[in-house]
Amino acid sequence: MDKVIATAAEAVADIHDGASLAVGGFGLVGVPEVLIEALFERGATGLEVVSNNCGTSGVGLGILLAAHRIRRTTSSYVGANEEFARQYLAGELEVELIPQGTLAERMRAGGAGIPAFYTPAGVGTQVADGGLPLRYDGAGGIALASPPKETRVFDGVTYVMEHAIVTDYALVHAWKGDRHGNLVYRRSARNFNPPAATAGRITIAQVEHLVEPGELDPDAVHTPGIHVQRVVHVGKVEVGIEKRTVRA
Repeated sequence: MDKVIATAAEAVADIHDGASLAVGGFGLVGVPEVLIEALFERGATGLEVVSNNCGTSGVGLGILLAAHRIRRTTSSYVGANEEFARQYLAGELEVELIPQGTLAERMRAGGAGIPAFYTPAGVGTQVADGGLPLRYDGAGGIALASPPKETRVFDGVTYVMEHAIVTDYALVHAWKGDRHGNLVYRRSARNFNPPAATAGRITIAQVEHLVEPGELDPDAVHTPGIHVQRVVHVGKVEVGIEKRTVRA
């Protein structure tokens, strides 16, 4: 029952080339940066990443992206990362863009054992009809486009079917965690971390505060330990500011 791993390097040591990863975080908040840095040092490449965004320059998944370690990403917001845009338009990166709520639900469904679900988000757009560029050819043309998705009408409303997401691994950040893997997230860091934690076949959590079993109020637990296989105590993590704006 003791799922604590001594170091982040040990926790990610078996993540192989080509592995798929669900990664928590939104912008710079709740990002499992220590685990990502350990994965960078490990050298794994050809990764398929599922995350709301792909980090920023030199931060989070951005360090893996800059090193061309990521082959494919499934995301909902990528607009603030210039290197991401360059790789995507140059045909170096495969990208599946999906609505933000759909992304969260696809990960949650994967953890709940639900193979697919229907949603109105994306109906009447290329999300449902197909044709979104998954990969460019580097010369302005589309090398690979998204296929059309199944739609159905319920009570007169059209819905599109979305498949659940299950990944080889999940990397998440939590405020508190115990040795059994029960996790508590803090404020806005409780973003994509809960659904990402359920989507991974092997979930690795970095926690700021490691407590003993029984210290967490069961009613306060956001992710039950049954979803978590490894816990790494990383101590206090400082959250950066993505776009600092101050008065002159």
